[in-house]
Amino acid sequence: MRDTDQQVRRMTRPRNSGDSERNSCHRGRVEPVASVVDIFCGAGGLSHGFLLEGFHIAAGIDTDGDCRYPFERNNNAPFIRRDVASMAGNDVDALFSHELPRILVGCAPCQPFSTYNQKNSDPQWKLLAEFGRLVSETRPTVVSMENVPRLVKFRGGEVFDDFLATLRRTGYGRPYCQIAYSPDYGVPQRRFRLVLLASLLGDIELEARTHAPEHHPTAKDAIGQFPTLEAGGVDADDSLHRCSRLSSLNLARIRAAKPGGTWRDWDHELIAACHKTDNGSTYRSVYGRMQWDAPAPTITTQFYGFGNGRFGHPDQDRALSLREGSVLQSFPPTYQFVEPDAKVRFKTMGRMIGNAVPVMLARAIARSVRSHLEKHTT
Repeated sequence: MRDTDQQVRRMTRPRNSGDSERNSCHRGRVEPVASVVDIFCGAGGLSHGFLLEGFHIAAGIDTDGDCRYPFERNNNAPFIRRDVASMAGNDVDALFSHELPRILVGCAPCQPFSTYNQKNSDPQWKLLAEFGRLVSETRPTVVSMENVPRLVKFRGGEVFDDFLATLRRTGYGRPYCQIAYSPDYGVPQRRFRLVLLASLLGDIELEARTHAPEHHPTAKDAIGQFPTLEAGGVDADDSLHRCSRLSSLNLARIRAAKPGGTWRDWDHELIAACHKTDNGSTYRSVYGRMQWDAPAPTITTQFYGFGNGRFGHPDQDRALSLREGSVLQSFPPTYQFVEPDAKVRFKTMGRMIGNAVPVMLARAIARSVRSHLEKHTT
């Protein structure tokens, strides 16, 4: 059921999440930096980064109803379940707090542009054009978009070039684009992301990296303190610190796996039949363990499965827990994804966590916007 504008206006504010860092961020602040609307908001990673940097989150928009609770619970803002293709610029513009600069942010679904989608047949790629349409109809002060780097070359670059052309026609003279390496901004995983920034006020760019390579956060920095679990186990104090079960065969495989190694390290009888073929032998980045002393691999929507990548725990015989995956996405360890006592579904949680914008990268984007606004409005 989609929200109407009247329903949104009637909504009461969700309670604060209790995140100490977020609360301290606002102590003494007279007013928020700017008003943010987050389209394709998901569970709220991008919004949460802006919130932690002192912005007011006006609303999040997404079609995935499972994201309502985490978005509202952690970002103190209403979640609007609608397809952006059905929204007019006036619908979005009405959500902003108009006494503040207006910031429109979003991450159009990246699956159509991913290397995992070889056929380029996912119709969601057209949502980037809808994002551009909403920008042209609302003309926010600043626009920010985050996506996979492959978007730049998707369909010969035509899709991204059309989006940039829309921004220029609307008055955003020189949109800024950068392929950002997430560990450079404090995210403990090897994740490259395309960051776009554009402003009606003038040139804008992403801040310089905050972490030199020798100071990149590691998997141990992020999750080394979590309680020990067995495969299929769940922590009594955190329902999201749970991991998937392993078959007896996969348990034998993970016991044979070395941190940073591949299934090629195993005895022959443990190797999957598909990997014994000429084609399958090239797929090395599955059934692997992470390394403690390096950033984690890119967290995908299936990070909870040992066979789906290098998602084996560095020294426990199990895959990553859901909470560990969220922290590797730089969500605060207190971030709430499900209501208390609600059933935790791996596929649902994996989708919300794996598709999220890493919070620390979102904070870097937010700081860049804040610096830009301070430069041009003071």
